[in-house]
Amino acid sequence: MSQVVYDLREVKRARYAVAAVFAVHGAVTGSFATRVPWIQDHAGVSAGQLGLALAFPALGASLAMPVAGSITHRFGARNALRGLIALWTLALILPSVAPDLLTLCLALFAFGATAGMADVAMNALGVEVENRLDRSIMSGLHGMWSAGALVGSAAGTLAAHLGTDARLHHALAAAALTLLGILACQWVLDLQPAEDEEPPPRFALPPRSALLIGAIGFCAVFAEGASLDWSAVYLQDQLGTSAGLAAACTTGFTLTMALARIAGDRVVDRFGAVRTVRFSGVLATLGGLLIVASDHPAAAMAGFGLLGLGIAVVVPLCFAAAGRSGPNPSQAIAGVATITYTSGLIAPSAIGGIAQATSLMVSFCLVTALSFGLVVCASVLRAGDRDRTKVSRPDAAVPDPRP
Repeated sequence: MSQVVYDLREVKRARYAVAAVFAVHGAVTGSFATRVPWIQDHAGVSAGQLGLALAFPALGASLAMPVAGSITHRFGARNALRGLIALWTLALILPSVAPDLLTLCLALFAFGATAGMADVAMNALGVEVENRLDRSIMSGLHGMWSAGALVGSAAGTLAAHLGTDARLHHALAAAALTLLGILACQWVLDLQPAEDEEPPPRFALPPRSALLIGAIGFCAVFAEGASLDWSAVYLQDQLGTSAGLAAACTTGFTLTMALARIAGDRVVDRFGAVRTVRFSGVLATLGGLLIVASDHPAAAMAGFGLLGLGIAVVVPLCFAAAGRSGPNPSQAIAGVATITYTSGLIAPSAIGGIAQATSLMVSFCLVTALSFGLVVCASVLRAGDRDRTKVSRPDAAVPDPRP
């Protein structure tokens, strides 16, 4: 990248713009998730067929994410993100209009592919802004994603309660979110490749550095996916709680993660990525132990809260470390994102399979073991720690890659 100069005010403005894009991305996910029962009825698919169809978003994302770097190189970071976020928001319409299983699978594949490419583009820009501000912002950006998902879920819950057709709901949501996403992209950093920079391959395997960092993300996302999909079942089946209390446990886990991510940047700036993830792993491991050892709902809910608190900042820090681990940040981020998406894909079914063969308690023993893996392997994120001895002047000029 050729270096020009960005005014610090432009970089700060870009931070808020990227945060808005993260929130828009999350709102699409929340809007979709709340209308899955309507989509199932409209497509006329069974529970088993729906489970098959819901594997296609992760499949589409995993296959499409490595292409994001090539798109960014060709069109520039701002134009690429503008186009990809618009494709993602508009893809919200597709699942609700699918009339059968085949079209639903194809719609969800496209839905996941656009989600994954937009995910890579916005994380790469987030890492670039973080580098220029010389302080952690990635945890807060992912917190904005969680906040957007909560808002989208709330709107979807209201629409479902009112009996609104999901096709109408998603069309209106897609229009509003597309407009918001495109407007926010006007102020993100307009990164352009240098004239002599070689374009990345259209499809490339993750670099070795991304594989190591992705292993950390795999552990965190496995624990997240297991908790989101199975925490309510755990409380009902293992501890005999009511459906309402079980659902409250899942909501509490999600809220804990969102709040921890929003507040996490200060912790990262104070202690660095490696120590933060080590301590996070300790919290997550204690949470897992509390879950499997408890015989009372309150203790198990506290365990899920600790687990959410412990894994909240891990994935943002993985993306930050990937963006600093080599000469091609988009390729490294795409590699880490592919591994984490794969973890999210296999976690629910793996937990279910182990529970079928043994019990849910044994399943969460695996979650606890993977959480301890964060403690053991945290040093892999050394690339995510910036030089904390450097003092940034408020009036300092910030490099700009525009030619």
